[in-house]
Amino acid sequence: MKFRQNYQRTTIGIILNLAHLTYVTTVRKVRQAHGNAFMALVMNMLQAVMFIVAFYFMFTVLGTRRSLIRGDFVIYLITGIFLYLTHIKALGAVLSAEGPASPMMHHAPMNTVVAIASSALSALYIQTLSLAMILLGVHTILNPVHFDYWPGVLLMYLGAWASGCALGMVMLALKPWIPDLISIIQTVYNRANMLASGKMFVANALPSFMIQWFDWNPLFHLIDQARGFAFNNYFPHYTNWQYPLYFTIGFMMLGLMGDFYTRKHVSLSWMANR
Repeated sequence: MKFRQNYQRTTIGIILNLAHLTYVTTVRKVRQAHGNAFMALVMNMLQAVMFIVAFYFMFTVLGTRRSLIRGDFVIYLITGIFLYLTHIKALGAVLSAEGPASPMMHHAPMNTVVAIASSALSALYIQTLSLAMILLGVHTILNPVHFDYWPGVLLMYLGAWASGCALGMVMLALKPWIPDLISIIQTVYNRANMLASGKMFVANALPSFMIQWFDWNPLFHLIDQARGFAFNNYFPHYTNWQYPLYFTIGFMMLGLMGDFYTRKHVSLSWMANR
């Protein structure tokens, strides 16, 4: 009697199987960074807190706090720093996902789409928990947290994550072909966004000739729009949420096409370059 594994052939069954596989792989990715899931969360929170404290003291020493936005300065920092961290964490997580030459791909029904989705969701899970814990701490210890329109802030936060995933998918598709160059591009992009993301200033305060230096960056639009939703006295004039949406959809399609092409040409010998 031969052993035969039964697969769900219906559309709903396939979707449920993929959802379960994605969930299991996401849990694996969350625990992969650190053996203790609680410590992984703590370390991620500490990184965000160090950013917030460093920028808080920097703005305090420079005396530029009052010239930014009238309102809770901690919320101003959180909307900039957390969207930046979520964006680059999502990019890094997707870029480090298992590729078509990974041993994990030899186990059906595992595929690169599930690997990418689980990496992206694990980054979102850790960042969201960290954000929730930090907001709870600020609300409890410092002063009540208030967003003028929190659904808008949440959508911009998810947009920062999604745009990071889209960029990561394009880089992941190119990584087997030019691994060293992709590593350099990732590093340069992360460093450049320390300034180009606009987390240290507001777009309305920039001279008009400087807007074009940052207008290409979807994260610049998302952070500025998030502050527009967070504060009732700030109205973004130079940014919008439509550009990051189109950017994300476009790069997502490019990433999927690139992943499909790479899967057709990848070989196990490329693992030496990954």
